[in-house]
Amino acid sequence: MSTDAQSAPRSLAEALRARDDASLAALLRSRPDLITPVPTDLTQLATRAGTRASVVRALERLDRFALQTAEALAVAGDPSSYDELLGLMAGDTRDPAVSAALPAALATLREQALVWGADDRVRLVRTARELLAPSPQHPSPTGLGPSVREATAGMSPGRIQEIVATAGLPSTHDSVSAVEALTSLFTHRRRMRALLAKAPAESLEVLERLVWGPPYGQVTHDPAPRLRWLLDRGLLLPTAPGTVVLPREVALHLRAGRAHREPEPVPPAVEPAATHRPQVVDSTAAGQAYTALATVEELLKDWDEGGPAVLRAGGLSVRDLKRTAVALDVPEPVAAFWVELAYAAGLIASDGEADERYAATPAYDEWLERPAAERWVRLAEAWLAATRTPGVVGGRDAKERALSALGPGLDRSAAPEVRHRVLALLAALPEGAAPDAEAVRARLRWERPPRGTQAGQAPRDDDDLRSRLARWTLTEAELLGVTGRGALSAQGRALIGAPGAGRSPRTEPEGPGDKLPVHHHRTAPHLAPLSPPEQAVASAAAVRILAPLLPEPLDHVLLQADLTAVAPGPLKRPLAEVLGVLADVESKGGATVYRFTPASVRRALDAGRSALDLHAFLAEHSRTPVPQPLTYLIDDVARRHGQLRVGAASAYVRCDDDTVLNEILADKRAAALRLRRLAPTVLAAQADPGTLLDGLRAMGYAPAAESAEGDVLITRAHAHRTPPRTAPEPVPDGPPVPDPTLLTAAIRAIRAGDLASTAPRKPTDTGAPLAPGELPRTSAAETLATMQAAVLTGEALWIGYVNAEGAASQRVIAPVRVEGGFVTAYDHTADEVRTYPLHRITGVAELADD
Repeated sequence: MSTDAQSAPRSLAEALRARDDASLAALLRSRPDLITPVPTDLTQLATRAGTRASVVRALERLDRFALQTAEALAVAGDPSSYDELLGLMAGDTRDPAVSAALPAALATLREQALVWGADDRVRLVRTARELLAPSPQHPSPTGLGPSVREATAGMSPGRIQEIVATAGLPSTHDSVSAVEALTSLFTHRRRMRALLAKAPAESLEVLERLVWGPPYGQVTHDPAPRLRWLLDRGLLLPTAPGTVVLPREVALHLRAGRAHREPEPVPPAVEPAATHRPQVVDSTAAGQAYTALATVEELLKDWDEGGPAVLRAGGLSVRDLKRTAVALDVPEPVAAFWVELAYAAGLIASDGEADERYAATPAYDEWLERPAAERWVRLAEAWLAATRTPGVVGGRDAKERALSALGPGLDRSAAPEVRHRVLALLAALPEGAAPDAEAVRARLRWERPPRGTQAGQAPRDDDDLRSRLARWTLTEAELLGVTGRGALSAQGRALIGAPGAGRSPRTEPEGPGDKLPVHHHRTAPHLAPLSPPEQAVASAAAVRILAPLLPEPLDHVLLQADLTAVAPGPLKRPLAEVLGVLADVESKGGATVYRFTPASVRRALDAGRSALDLHAFLAEHSRTPVPQPLTYLIDDVARRHGQLRVGAASAYVRCDDDTVLNEILADKRAAALRLRRLAPTVLAAQADPGTLLDGLRAMGYAPAAESAEGDVLITRAHAHRTPPRTAPEPVPDGPPVPDPTLLTAAIRAIRAGDLASTAPRKPTDTGAPLAPGELPRTSAAETLATMQAAVLTGEALWIGYVNAEGAASQRVIAPVRVEGGFVTAYDHTADEVRTYPLHRITGVAELADD
């Protein structure tokens, strides 16, 4: 864009009109809300860019220094000059770091249509000025108050003249010139130093307390002498009864011209806090990845026959979350993370039954059949994209309702962007380097300052959602195995497409304006989110890297004489499933210890296994001889298994050996079952069969359930599944960033619409030119005659057109043929040949010769 074009615009619309397509594309990409729906022309685009909602969103996405620049422009003149802005940002000393960074920050504001105009007439968009300018209700983030002119707006002329005289200035004939003289004094460094040199020390202390804000103070009806000295000279000005303010010009003098106490032109560095060998990081992360898979499998196995009930308001109850945490042997926040991760991956959902419960989905069975590395990538992809945030579980929403795991209200739309950014910062460090967590949070606060905080101040972590998301990201990445010992692992680097993982860094999508925005050169490059095809490639690379690092499943265990079996590593699925029924897990870790008990052996017999099956299974899969105590245990439980039979009467017990039934009746522990003898070999109970089975087993017997036909029932675990479910969709953080195809089409449509709305037209018959945006109005006969003449001459015409939905628009067309009540023309607005009904054309006007 040329210098002349830069200085020419008189409005934001004219400034946008002078941009090239690449610059417009950069604007629409950084502010995607402007393209929904596509504006009809550049005037509408400028109007939309100045709306309050759009400006607020744009300001929230500025980095710290760009926001400080906008805040300085809000307290500068309108229009301002670059030199005035530089003085506000760099101060009288012209801080070299600020001076070097300011052009890029101003270019960022221009690119995002928050600022327009040449360097000698820089204008902040009016809505942004209203949001950032100081007022009693909304203090400026700079801590500055109103200017002298604004503070004296309601002051009597006599009082203004008194202040001018006390300050040593000549009296004037009117208040306007008096205020200008006072302003000139306060903005003149040498004269202000001389004035303040006469001030009492107590008065200077008052100024020091107000100089960095807030600029307002309270006074009594009879101010103290130190305040009276300041009030008499206008160094403090009354704004309301009992309230005074430090004028902006006085504060800037005391600040040596700086609008901010601590300008932050350079982002905080994220330096390594610890460095490990990359091989150690990768192996540690792989171990965590294996643990993550085992934990999710254990969670789903625990819920295999139907998990906890769904609360009426949705989600898990606090009690069920505690039970899950105990079952997984993890703290409750970590249990909430695993539950939410399985839900985000589509592995669990509610079953939709009348008595609604959580259960595994059919996708879980498909997931189990995949190799371990692919299963991990599925979890990691779901974690990266999920907007549900388990870290807020246990908190309260805006209506003070408790937030529960799997319940509503957990979506935080910024979560995916923060996760991706945190991992990108880790990827920018040398391999094996782990950053300090606080440095990462400080960097994120600089890149996206929290609302309502003063520049240079770090908000409380509880008040800053992005800081909390960053903290949770670092914790969750370690749990999941994306990082190891705090450093990004090789599989994590591949997953996000970081440099060195088979993908070159990319900061912007391809298409119009694919050059890097100027302000990004001041920060570490932002890795753009991957498109679905790119993510598939990155995930495949992560699988290739992780697979060799995971332990190979084993097909054997080590049986020991103390009725335990040691699995020295992960077991193959069939072996693990059978062993999980035959024995109880006693401890987990690098090696898993299983313990054989009468109850566990009976469980295997109940599942349809015979003693011979169990002996053969153990002999086949043990690297050590089967211990004799284990053989005796299996034979002993098998000999007694099924001796007693329990069926439905309510329930009954039958046994061929009546002495066993006599023992049961004589046992005091059987009193709760309320048994009575029906026949020498049959006892009846008033309890249901399940309760009767549990009661007899608690007494040391090994009863077997039987069917109505008298056959032994085989009680295999019933895997309860939900109907097919889709994983929860992430909640978008505003409109999606437009893809290159949409950008190209939108810019083309905006340019065409702008051509139609701004094309020069010949004056009407009355001699008055048509106003911009006004549709031409001609009779049907005039419209037809003008169209027919244009077909002969080949001239372009400007028409007003109303479509079938009643929407009016302006178009520039070159008529080709007029017949049958229709005109066929080349539409310059749409860049194609179209046919229009003549009765929908409001009027036609010729374009000016130039």
